[in-house]
Amino acid sequence: MEPDELDWKIINILSEESVPNSTIAEALGVSEGTVRARLKKLKESGVLQVRALINPDVLAQKQLMLIGMKVMETRLLETKAQEVAALEGVLSVSIASGRYDLLAEVLTDSNRGLVRFLTEGLSTIEGIQSTESFIMLKSYGKYV
Repeated sequence: MEPDELDWKIINILSEESVPNSTIAEALGVSEGTVRARLKKLKESGVLQVRALINPDVLAQKQLMLIGMKVMETRLLETKAQEVAALEGVLSVSIASGRYDLLAEVLTDSNRGLVRFLTEGLSTIEGIQSTESFIMLKSYGKYV
C-alpha cells in the first residue's frame, strides 16, 4: 500500500501527539469514519503502528545506547539484522551504509546491562565481526 495525501496528513498529525479520530477529522475536513477507515487500512497494511513512547531520560536505572556492528559477510545483512532485532532490549536495528553494516538502538539496565547484552546476547550471534557501543548520555526529542 502506498499512502496518499490524506493518509500522510493523518500520519503527520498522529506523529505530533495522540488525538481522537474526531479531532483529526475536524482538522482535515473529513468524517470521523473516513479517518477510522484510513487508520485501519494503514495499520493492517503495516504502514502505520500506533504506540506510546517514553522519554528515555526519565527512565530510572535504564541506559539507552547505539551499537554499530560489522557483519562478516554482506549477504547475511538481513539475517543478522533480524537476529539482533530479536534480542531482549533491542528497540530497532537498521542496515546502514558507511562505517557499520548494522546500527542497533538498545535499552538496557544501566552499564551492567550493556555488559550483559554484549556478552550474553549479542555474542551469541554468529557472523558479527566487531561492535562499537555509544552510550546516550542525554537525548533531545528522543522517545522510545
